[in-house]
Amino acid sequence: MTEKKKTGFAALAKSSLSTQEQLLKVRKKKSSFCIGLPMETSLQENRISLTPDAVAILVNNGHEIWVERKAGEGSKFSDKQYSEAGAKIVYSPQEVFKADVILKIEPPTMEEIEYFHPGQTLISALQPGHLTKEYVQALLKKRITALAWEYIEDKVGGIPIVRAMSEIAGSAVVLIAAEYLSSANKGKGIILGGITGVPPTKMVIIGAGTVAEYCGRAALSLGAEIQIFDNHIYKLRRIKHTLGHQFYTSTIDTATLSESLKNADVVVGALRAEKGRARHVVSEEMVSQMKPDSLIIDLSIDQGGCVATSEITTHAKPVFKKYDVIHYCVPNVASRVAHTATTALSNIFTPTILRAEEEGGVEEMILSHRWFLKGVYSYKGNLTNEAIGRKFKLKYKNIELFVAARF
Repeated sequence: MTEKKKTGFAALAKSSLSTQEQLLKVRKKKSSFCIGLPMETSLQENRISLTPDAVAILVNNGHEIWVERKAGEGSKFSDKQYSEAGAKIVYSPQEVFKADVILKIEPPTMEEIEYFHPGQTLISALQPGHLTKEYVQALLKKRITALAWEYIEDKVGGIPIVRAMSEIAGSAVVLIAAEYLSSANKGKGIILGGITGVPPTKMVIIGAGTVAEYCGRAALSLGAEIQIFDNHIYKLRRIKHTLGHQFYTSTIDTATLSESLKNADVVVGALRAEKGRARHVVSEEMVSQMKPDSLIIDLSIDQGGCVATSEITTHAKPVFKKYDVIHYCVPNVASRVAHTATTALSNIFTPTILRAEEEGGVEEMILSHRWFLKGVYSYKGNLTNEAIGRKFKLKYKNIELFVAARF
């Protein structure tokens, strides 16, 4: 006799199906914090990390912003604008450095390091090429968490702050070159570019990253003849495709580079070291063979420079001559156009801070995201950057150990 087919609850019971609890995302408690924007005191720095518009957004989201008096003036933002946006104007560095998070442009000076206290977070440039052991030790003693612009990545592996500043520097470098080639600045007395019947200006760019892309595009549009050197073939291929022009490219071969430098009017150093200090690819002998009054602009100087004769200069005294070659070695070129640079920085920092709020605080965000984690070089006084540790023979720990210890 055929078994009668079960239906309804009987079938449900037989197949062992039962209702399950729905999994819901546990929302993290939002965390607001106090952010300090100090007045920059080194290298004639004019930038500030947040615009008044960004401050208004953050204040409306529950954050407290302290701005040191006149900190925004170099970027053409007044204390009144910050005050009207909801910021508190403070009148001393000691006061602004009491904030939970310090957003700076340049690395803190030795004097500013004294203002820190345990548990704070610092986000600023690091300039690894100019670090000293004493400086690193002084910072570690304060038991703060410090992140470097140069190492903070985004979700796709890019370095957003470095890229933004490199776009600005690459565009600005062509204007700088035009300035120092002119007769008005006792240069070669030539125009940067090319006109009918006159040979074009010859520019050599060392490095094929973002600076080279923006510098090369501007130089080509003016009619200059460019050559780009880099040891990564994929970068050379990419920049040729991006710029859409035919121009000379080569790997960094000493003989080939030396020959190109002899004929160059402008040399732009745009190599970035992946770790630590930049490598000198242009020797002193190569510089000595360059044409009189030719120009070197070493934008790698914040990492130590890629030209052996480069020495750090400032906006007040931007150039010097060696072997009759003009050297421009200002590490913070973007500060020349501080309003633009501040807006670009603010566009990156504002959503980052809002994301940290959603995550439950800066520390939660740091330890929960690998792309942000890579920016940490000091975690509560523990050195976490291998390159710095090896350079100064200091004990360092992998930041991943602190992440694992939380679980």
